[in-house]
Amino acid sequence: MEHSGNNEPQPRYVPSELVNCSSNADCTVTYHCYLIELKQDYEYNVSVQDIVLAMRTQLDSEIIENTQLFELSAQRGNISVNLRQVEPIDLSPHEVQTCRRFQTTLLRILLHADVNPRDEFCFGDNPEIDYLLLPATAANQGLSNSVVDWNTISCVPFSSESTCDCKDHHADVMTINGLVCYCKLRNCVVTTPHNNEIYIIHGITDLNGNSPLKNGGKKAITYKDHFKNKHIELRFEHQSLLAGRSVFKVGNYLQKNRQKRMREPSMGSYELPPELCNIIMSPISIRTIYSFTFVPSIMHRLESLLIAFNLKKMLSDHCMQNDIPIIKVLQAITTKECQEVFDYDSLETLGDSFLKYAATQQLFKTKQNLREGPLTEERKNMISNAQLFKLGCSSSLPGFIRKETLNPKQWIIPGDKSEDLSLKEVCASSRTRVYASGRKTNMENKVVADVVEALIGAFLSSSTVSRGEEDAMAFMNWIGIEVDTNIIPYQSHISIPLENLDKLLESESLLNYTFKDPYLLVEALTHGSYKRPGVPSSYQRLEFLGDAVLDYCITQHFYEEYRDASSEFLTVMRTISVNNECYAISAIKVKLHEHILHNSQELDKQIADTVNEVEKLNLKSTFGWELETSFPHVVADVMESVAGAIYVDSGYSKEAVFRSIRPLLEPLVTPKTARLHPIGQLHELCQRENYKRTKTLVSRSNGEASVKVEVKANNGIPHKFTAKAANEKTAEKLASKEVLQKLLKDLNKI
Repeated sequence: MEHSGNNEPQPRYVPSELVNCSSNADCTVTYHCYLIELKQDYEYNVSVQDIVLAMRTQLDSEIIENTQLFELSAQRGNISVNLRQVEPIDLSPHEVQTCRRFQTTLLRILLHADVNPRDEFCFGDNPEIDYLLLPATAANQGLSNSVVDWNTISCVPFSSESTCDCKDHHADVMTINGLVCYCKLRNCVVTTPHNNEIYIIHGITDLNGNSPLKNGGKKAITYKDHFKNKHIELRFEHQSLLAGRSVFKVGNYLQKNRQKRMREPSMGSYELPPELCNIIMSPISIRTIYSFTFVPSIMHRLESLLIAFNLKKMLSDHCMQNDIPIIKVLQAITTKECQEVFDYDSLETLGDSFLKYAATQQLFKTKQNLREGPLTEERKNMISNAQLFKLGCSSSLPGFIRKETLNPKQWIIPGDKSEDLSLKEVCASSRTRVYASGRKTNMENKVVADVVEALIGAFLSSSTVSRGEEDAMAFMNWIGIEVDTNIIPYQSHISIPLENLDKLLESESLLNYTFKDPYLLVEALTHGSYKRPGVPSSYQRLEFLGDAVLDYCITQHFYEEYRDASSEFLTVMRTISVNNECYAISAIKVKLHEHILHNSQELDKQIADTVNEVEKLNLKSTFGWELETSFPHVVADVMESVAGAIYVDSGYSKEAVFRSIRPLLEPLVTPKTARLHPIGQLHELCQRENYKRTKTLVSRSNGEASVKVEVKANNGIPHKFTAKAANEKTAEKLASKEVLQKLLKDLNKI
């Protein structure tokens, strides 16, 4: 589809399952609980532990199924995530506030280095994001009374006056908070006001202020002297120092190709005098803190699944007859910018092909008096990016689109009142209720158009071919693209018998197809230069139709054949196989060009030159990249026009078209034989190596174009080549081919 550079602010939807609109803060609330089970596949001196997700809304079983065993890509390895429902819990308003205070304090420390506890958690009249993230007990049994670690939840706000049951309670030490027992310092979070740092305390050392400083160099210096040099006088130098480490960094662990070779920061132990420490949270283990660093990534995936689930419900209400996996919907609304392990690329390629096919066949059968040019213009108005954007917006699609990569620092902490999101309810359908947040996203028109196409692809890939196409067409009609499967008889454009019809029908043996209406084949092979009374001007109407039919048949074949391939693969295979060079070589290999009806000596010469070029190549493949001369379009076009003729003659049967045309295209490209067009290869290499590439049209005269392609490598040495051909595109291909070979040769030397 054509590109569009327009950006328009679009709403971002928040699923209703994560939103609380109740202003009643005086009643006990039932929270549905889900155990987020975490398991790491790497060794590290801190291990993860499970987290409890408590929500006011019960999740649909399909959400739970799709939140089982997905992986987070940490720096040392992977962490598997599994969601399991456990018994609900009833929380009083005070307990809810305690839980909110815990999660907002811990998450603000991790994300924003903010140690100020959230003391006010008033339920207002406006909807707010509201769910609870709580530490699970070490040995939970899935029971409501044991799965939540209430001792840790109560760690904030810290009070030095709270009672202590440990045996060594007499060993109180002085902190900024006052005298506290050492047991409260073994697992806690502190801040040191003298340098505004936050530390996680994970133990007590055997050192005190008079001990020699670790890594103090050749000169023996005590901790007391060290701090004195920083203008800090230790008054309680005999107190045992605390073992602490810096707070963990929070990353985006959903990112594709995340750098795993970067080692997780070591414990990096610091020795801290208790008197310099202000206790923020106690008791809280380092395992709990480490586990919560993965919360933004986990909840981002869950929120995305819930958005996809709500979109699926909306589609079910309006246009979907058959079930479609929620993961397919999520894939269809996830852009490459998200940098996750899946995106809409392959679904968009499949959907784009079907959209073009459905719109083309609709126009062809309902606008039988229009020529190819007006038909092309009508199709553009029907399915252009600008039109798809308009239709997508009128159907409330933009708010569902996942366009941005997760930035943990911008992730919304549930229950945190520090940001006003201005949530407003949006009723997308009778069963679908989402909220538009105050945050908006600048979204290109093309992104919305791509998602429309990807959703079409999701329908097609989630059921049998016929059922998938029914749902895809129902979706298209719902958003405003009127298409149907009705068969309308085609009115032949040939009105007189032809004396050489028998000779033309010899081409049927090449196609392995017998025409019910042989004049369709005549029309498909008639060039515009062939002037006879009662004979249509050219094959172009059938070529307009066949182009779309072949495109969809080939794209669908590759999608079905290579379902496990990468998202980029389908686009590459389609580009290699659906192009004029491929069709031209295929037509010449089976001598279809010999049956073209025309009255042009110049065309005769051009066809003969192309045939000679193809015969010299002795090709096994039909990709066409090897052709070094331009060729008349008719040689490629008749492959498409014949496909269009078979499609009409067979009663709009795509299967009949592919059965007939596929043998002419063999061998089809495979993952082993696939390679990009030289221009595409050179562009990809320059992007990878950060080379600068330029293309210059040097001249255009005497029916030839001269194009120079130049690439400057990092060493500053330019590689350039100028080629001549009958058109600019062919000249650029030849020049790119030469430059590419030189660059690859140099890179192999390196």
